[in-house]
Amino acid sequence: MPKTIRDIREVLEYELGNPVLLEAQGGRRTIIKRRGILRETHPAVFVVELDQEKHNFECVSYTYADILTKHVEVTVFNDDNTEKLVLMEEVAN
Repeated sequence: MPKTIRDIREVLEYELGNPVLLEAQGGRRTIIKRRGILRETHPAVFVVELDQEKHNFECVSYTYADILTKHVEVTVFNDDNTEKLVLMEEVAN
């Protein structure tokens, strides 16, 4: 599991173009789930193009720190929609 922002960015750069599921904390015990395609990585953020039939807007962006701080969980899928990778900082025991 990636432990730094740099590690998270490198993993996401390798997964560009793959389908993803984003689970983001929306506040007050609310989880927002969005599906889309991982399109871009930038020095501080990554961009996911959303499925236009299911969402009202075209794309969303999150910071790598959102994953590191457990505000966002990213699940990457293969082309055949089988789960490939889950990016979320694991809880230390």
